[in-house]
Amino acid sequence: MNSNQQFSGCTISSYDCRCFDLLSPEERKLIDDNSVQISYKKGEMICKQGGFVSQIMYVEQGLAKVFIENGGNSLLLRITPDGSFIGLSALSDEFATFPYSAKVYINSVIRQVDVTAFRSVLNSNSRFATEIINILSANSVQIYGRFYCLTFKQAYGRLADIILCLSERIFKQDKFDLPLSRKDIAELSGMSSETVVRMLKKFNEDGLIRMNGKSMEVADVEKLHRISETG
Repeated sequence: MNSNQQFSGCTISSYDCRCFDLLSPEERKLIDDNSVQISYKKGEMICKQGGFVSQIMYVEQGLAKVFIENGGNSLLLRITPDGSFIGLSALSDEFATFPYSAKVYINSVIRQVDVTAFRSVLNSNSRFATEIINILSANSVQIYGRFYCLTFKQAYGRLADIILCLSERIFKQDKFDLPLSRKDIAELSGMSSETVVRMLKKFNEDGLIRMNGKSMEVADVEKLHRISETG
């Protein structure tokens, strides 16, 4: 993997979580007995920055964003699709409050696991603990790459990153219905909404993508990758 490919502006780590497959029947029961399944409507907050942490959240179905707030400003850290955790920072005794906020982009189903029960399984099952460490490491690498790209990549490279991220890591197909507004895409790519609209039109005219309302199709994957790599 060359350096250009390594520094992707994608907001999702490529790590495939399989931690729950490593639980014993007793550990699985402990998690099940100490968790609840909550349905959230589009736009609802999952957690609020500064709030006390009492549970670890697992996205069973849907799409959410994790971000830092400061007054009227916000910085998006990552997108969490199906199979992602929110709140793993609470596993450390030093962090009793959420360092970020999270809200759902679309109607979503989140499983909330009592943090004490989660810690108990973490302490008793070394393979499970290793898997959680791998997830935290992958998330960190993803965020480092994202900040690098927001700092050094040109606008076209950043937008190409986001389109490829949506296609390859979230929807896992070339054609999909886009649940994000132009404002959401602007937030992801660190640009203004006006710039995103203009660049999406340019990508469409150049045959890189095909857009029809909320429908998006990646038409030229190779060229988008080249734009992403060169920035």
